[in-house]
Amino acid sequence: MTDEIAVIPGDGIGQEVVPAAVRVLEAVDPEFTFQEAEAGDAVAENRGTPLPESTVDTVEAADATLFGAAGETAADVILPLREAVGSFANVRPARSSPGVDALRPETDLVFVRENTEGVYSGIESDLGEGVTTLTRVVTESASRRIAEFGFEYAAERDADVTVAHKANVMRVTDGQFLDAIDAVAEERGTEYETELMDALATKLLLDPTQYDVIVCPNLAGDVLSDLAAGLVGGLGLLPSANVGAENALFEPVHGTAPDIAGEGVANPAATILSAAMLLAHLGHDDAAADVRSAVERVLDEGPRTPDLGGTATTDEVADAVIRKL
Repeated sequence: MTDEIAVIPGDGIGQEVVPAAVRVLEAVDPEFTFQEAEAGDAVAENRGTPLPESTVDTVEAADATLFGAAGETAADVILPLREAVGSFANVRPARSSPGVDALRPETDLVFVRENTEGVYSGIESDLGEGVTTLTRVVTESASRRIAEFGFEYAAERDADVTVAHKANVMRVTDGQFLDAIDAVAEERGTEYETELMDALATKLLLDPTQYDVIVCPNLAGDVLSDLAAGLVGGLGLLPSANVGAENALFEPVHGTAPDIAGEGVANPAATILSAAMLLAHLGHDDAAADVRSAVERVLDEGPRTPDLGGTATTDEVADAVIRKL
């Protein structure tokens, strides 16, 4: 059966890098069908909402979604889209690429971040008189689910697991998170290490080779994965996946880059690598590996966009990736 992929370019350079990645997917398999939908700032201005119901319907009906970026309306776009695919895990690889100047070129690890709760549950209160509160939600069910996903993800790659936490301070919430992790590990007969998230941040900088797969609560995963991006050349090169039980959404980690939007020089590597993750999710493992290899060869040999010291356009880089395929 033909895979149906929802495509949402969004704002800024999303309008340039997503079509480039779609061309790569078309080169991999001309039988893919694409359903384009809209979201973001421009849509909010034109239609009164940044995320039309028709876009949500398209995402829910598709086998997977490729998303670009949203601007000021990002929270009103990406969070509902993650909910639309039932995402409970955010997967963010941090891997250095040949030819790219990196602080720690030996870095090759993956963050598996709980994607539904923690301090991102949206429960904030203004108590008045300059006092505000934020409620952190941690449930046993969500903690078990991310543990099961993280251990399975690592087992498929024969990788070690480290669990990041701050249970020495957040004793009840991260305590429950660790209890759920431990219960799943015991059921599976899986070994893992734990690390205080602040200590892990330091150790990542000193020696990232200590880690393979890092399972994190929501906020810790957000912060630590951005830190790791700095080890491999920045956010502009990194892909990500928002994974649900039966559906998933894939997006580059970078934002809309309004300073270069419309100039045709945005680096499409992160979006194409996100498309490679999409291919793997749909079961096209060989094609996913081919795309990753092609991107790495282009990053190493050129052509390169201006962010990497070159003069190539977005489309010229995509064309080079397709030639490598």
